[in-house]
Amino acid sequence: MMSLPRRMLGRTGLEVSSVCAGCAPLGDMPEAFGYRVPAEQALATLRAIFTSPITFLDTAAAYGDGESERRIGIVLRELGGLPPGYVLATKADRDLATGRFDAEQVRRSVERSLHLLGLERLQLVYFHDPEHAGLSVAEAMAPGGPVEALLALRDAGVIEHVGVAAGPIDMLIAYIETGVFEVVITHNRYTLLNRTAEPLIQRANELGVAVVNAAPYGSGLLAKGPSAFPRYAYRAARPDEIERARTIEAICARYGVPLAAAALQFSLRDPRISSTIVGMSRPERVTQTIQFATWPIPDALWEELKQLEPLPYDPQTGQLVATGEGGSQDADRRRADH
Repeated sequence: MMSLPRRMLGRTGLEVSSVCAGCAPLGDMPEAFGYRVPAEQALATLRAIFTSPITFLDTAAAYGDGESERRIGIVLRELGGLPPGYVLATKADRDLATGRFDAEQVRRSVERSLHLLGLERLQLVYFHDPEHAGLSVAEAMAPGGPVEALLALRDAGVIEHVGVAAGPIDMLIAYIETGVFEVVITHNRYTLLNRTAEPLIQRANELGVAVVNAAPYGSGLLAKGPSAFPRYAYRAARPDEIERARTIEAICARYGVPLAAAALQFSLRDPRISSTIVGMSRPERVTQTIQFATWPIPDALWEELKQLEPLPYDPQTGQLVATGEGGSQDADRRRADH
């Protein structure tokens, strides 16, 4: 199996593989992904990850309401703990039953993660999806609020590093501009179809905040193709998304490049992105992901793809988003400079 580049995760001092194993599907979440993942399949996938070049794993308390963490914990106990050189990130979440996301809930979420994973401390914990709890940035950051509780756990040594993961780009920019977060996750908003995360990536780069880009396949459309899996951002794909994906798929086919390889490498080749999260639900997907990450892609293909303007709306709300004049072209120039 080919190797993967390793990169520093911003100012955390952690070194991670350029591909991060997304463990959300391993929580058995058919409502989000459209398929079930039985326990034995999930455990076999995790064992395959730990024998691969992927040394970065991402999960969350909310994935399967703890099931993803529980399954990871089973494999970690088999291994005698997290192997040296690996980084495991999880996320503090709201109470899924009540929507509560206050300081006490953050403490409960982290305590449960430690128990399920079988760890004494956590390397990286994100403040996760506050918008789903109706929290404004001001409320989340207020004295005595959930972010302060997360920072207190870091100061107590329970957590080593703190990040933020959410959907709305303006919200994420506001969070990272507070100066307390070392890593930010964006998802479904920096792909071959959609670049609405461009302002966030640019601002994070200016602030020295590490960027982790999740869902380069748009939850499946850009992996399996629009005919086989017409879904984007955990919902049925819109007609213009399907049409654009077909155009991209046809360009890739002319060069003999799998659509998934181009979709993954679009993110991997951006020097501003520390790691790219790819969801994995079967052992064979681990090997396949490495193949896609290392697939030779000619410059001519990227030149053709540059001619396609990305879709200008937020993939979850459908609202138009301004990415800044020449945003995607500026990103392409930055890649060329590296």
